[in-house]
Amino acid sequence: MQIFQERNFGNLVSDTFNFFRIYGKDYFKSYFIINGALLIIMTLLTIFFYREFFMQIFVANAGGQSYMFESYFSNNWPILVLVGIIAFILLFVISTVVYTFPIFYMKRIGEHQTKITTDELLSDMKKNIGKFFIFCLATSFIVAPVMMVMLAISSFLIVILVGFLLLILLAPAFYNVLYLTLYDYMSTNKTYFDALSNAARTVFGDMFNTQKTKFWKYWGSTLVLGVIIYIVSMAFSMIPYFMMIGNMSLNPNYDQINDPSTIFSGVMGVIFFVSYGVSILVSSIVYNLMAVNAGFMYYDSRQDLHRDLDIHEIDTIGNQTDA
Repeated sequence: MQIFQERNFGNLVSDTFNFFRIYGKDYFKSYFIINGALLIIMTLLTIFFYREFFMQIFVANAGGQSYMFESYFSNNWPILVLVGIIAFILLFVISTVVYTFPIFYMKRIGEHQTKITTDELLSDMKKNIGKFFIFCLATSFIVAPVMMVMLAISSFLIVILVGFLLLILLAPAFYNVLYLTLYDYMSTNKTYFDALSNAARTVFGDMFNTQKTKFWKYWGSTLVLGVIIYIVSMAFSMIPYFMMIGNMSLNPNYDQINDPSTIFSGVMGVIFFVSYGVSILVSSIVYNLMAVNAGFMYYDSRQDLHRDLDIHEIDTIGNQTDA
């Protein structure tokens, strides 16, 4: 598959699926070798927090004793803080893999590498973990506040319908700017601000010139894949809630139970939280669609790499002729 080439809207979507058809087996093999165990541990920690949170809310609300919720955290804060710190470290490591793995995988394919080993990808991520930390820090304090203000304004304007249209317009656009920034920052020697500036110009440049702009094809491909991923994720994440509602409706004496948290106990409770954990894992896997799609957008915008590819192909033809 050709990575460095210009693509239209249809190619951005179809090539994303073709990528996994061609490289999916090798891609996910390395992905799970590096990230599989961490994802499982993080999922278990999330289930632990989720279960404890729900249990305490139900117990506290059973008799209108909201203080029990505060009391629980007061009595167990050391273990909760410790688990929270471990979860934060794990989350950062997992995020490093989730967000940078597709970048380095596609970069090596673009460099005409036919066999990509797990060790090579792991080495790439280790070398750039500092850059990823800088990206997260800078984005949190510089870009995120601007995004939050714009999204807040859009949410406020929903009452007059304009806000809903703005949300649909801005959310994919912001995502594209951030991911193109990450691709450019991790793939080149540019500074964070240079990469951010370049990404913003790529996404919003000539926005209202349909002949030149890349905005609409990037926006459309992100929206389409985002909807697909949302549907798949919701299909799994809603299973635990339907189970909980079904369990409550099948129990005629639910309103008379003194401890409503019993709904999460026993076999039903185990199935509920296991289903929730599976939905987290599925969401992290299907998210790779968005990451690879962003990669095709990035390499679509890199006209300099297109020229380098043409030169490489000419040299290849020349070498074959000489042979």
